[in-house]
Amino acid sequence: MKEASSPVQYDSSRVHDVAIVGFGPVGQMLALLLGRAGHDVVALERWPSPYDLPRAVHFDHEIGRIFQAAGVGEEVRAVTAPVPDHYEWRNAAGEPLVRIDWSGDGPSGWPTASFFSQPGLETVLAEAAEKQPTVTVRRGCEVMDVQVGTDGVQLSTSGADGTGAVRARYVIGADGANSFVRSAMDTSVTDLGFFHDWLIVDTLPHEEEVWSPMNWQLCDPERPTTIVSGGPGRRRWEFLRLAHESVEDLNTEETAWRLLEPWGRTPKNTTLERHVVYTFQARWVDAWREGRLLLAGDAAHQMPPFAGQGMCSGMRDAANLAWKLDLVLTGRAHEDLLDTYTSERSEHVQHAIGMSMALGRVMCVLDADEAAARDRRMIATGADPERALPPTPPPVLGDGVLQRAADGTRAAGVGHLSPQYTLIHHGRTALLDDLTGGGFTVLTDGDTPLRALDEADRAFLTDIGAHLVPLYETAAPEDGYTDAPGGYLPHLREHGHVAAVIRPDFYLFGAATDDTELHGLVGQLRALLRRPAVDRDAAASGRLIVAGEQ
Repeated sequence: MKEASSPVQYDSSRVHDVAIVGFGPVGQMLALLLGRAGHDVVALERWPSPYDLPRAVHFDHEIGRIFQAAGVGEEVRAVTAPVPDHYEWRNAAGEPLVRIDWSGDGPSGWPTASFFSQPGLETVLAEAAEKQPTVTVRRGCEVMDVQVGTDGVQLSTSGADGTGAVRARYVIGADGANSFVRSAMDTSVTDLGFFHDWLIVDTLPHEEEVWSPMNWQLCDPERPTTIVSGGPGRRRWEFLRLAHESVEDLNTEETAWRLLEPWGRTPKNTTLERHVVYTFQARWVDAWREGRLLLAGDAAHQMPPFAGQGMCSGMRDAANLAWKLDLVLTGRAHEDLLDTYTSERSEHVQHAIGMSMALGRVMCVLDADEAAARDRRMIATGADPERALPPTPPPVLGDGVLQRAADGTRAAGVGHLSPQYTLIHHGRTALLDDLTGGGFTVLTDGDTPLRALDEADRAFLTDIGAHLVPLYETAAPEDGYTDAPGGYLPHLREHGHVAAVIRPDFYLFGAATDDTELHGLVGQLRALLRRPAVDRDAAASGRLIVAGEQ
């Protein structure tokens, strides 16, 4: 366990740009992204030392891209294990019910699925955040009260260095399911009433073994069980609590070993690292922003783990919120932009919750006859996930900073995650974000569409840190990018597009079918950012001056 840092003298008169309450993975990512953007951030964590036992274990290719954008891609790769094969569900007889290919890289240029031990991942994120010169991390500092004013928020704190106050322009509650920040907000919670108790058992096998498949589900009505990687060198078992069992009886070391024994795990070949009973739930907060208070991660939503999207959803929150706060804090967008954080992320996370519940209902069948009928149906599909699993809508952002059609509704296809392909630029071959450095990206088929952008368009794009990426099939001119493997250009042309605008969180803002439409698309982005006329120096100090104000 990492030792807590020594108390330091804290300047309570200082007004931070952002105070983050909670310094788990989501809080760490927010601190890192905002710190890299140059903002004054303080992170307040009530526990004096990092928690050194496993919790979350999985992230997907999109989250890998977020790690890449935060500058910790290689460090994260070093502490994770990508999945080399498929993810499988089996019935009690060992027959495959569904098989999903998780091997290779996903659309974001990262492994489709990776597994990790949370303490190792948190070490990477925390150290990177603490290295940012504008980020202050205060461990052993608990928030006791929240007072919101017109110009900022004051947090009353208590800790090893006594009581005090922390001031910030905005406060983000990344403080978990029992969020204190959420309790200070007047917001309701939608709870779908989906409750299941599971015993989570994390182990360290004494000898290296090959687990094939690496991750799978046993859909046995006698005891539904999950068997997955816990990160490099680790294994996790999850056992559903049955009706006749109490939580107290289930959550013992003796029970853990009894349930592990049929799997060949004993104290002679395995170390029991942790056993704990979790109640899986499905719920979300209805408003994630109330003025200067915002929520992220488990403070905003909880879901069953059957789709492995709990921490992933929190990381998506961080990526969405960080770029919007950056624009607001620097006066490049109106603070009302932050309202789109709830509208976009809430709808997206409800998809993840719905998918997790649908998978859980299939897996957690306890009636033998019902399970047999399920098995027959799924086996008849050849374990094809497209036919064996219940249909779910595609993950897409809710209404927000997205292109509008002529009738004012959302344009078709916007709000979906965009892929990340390898390009060649100035002789360097790398993934798109490594070449551009991230941020808004304007992809175009050659440079002809860019000629439609006027001086105001270009000034706006420069001001928000956008990158112009003209693509070519073969050797590109000096400022061009060669789409050598043929990733972006075939996709653009297939849809009849000459340009696409990608947001800093990798979601498609919109696309243009001709040069003139690109000019209109940039104008829409300017309008949707609720861009004010401001005194930039005043904005940076926290005081916006709207045009016409004296």
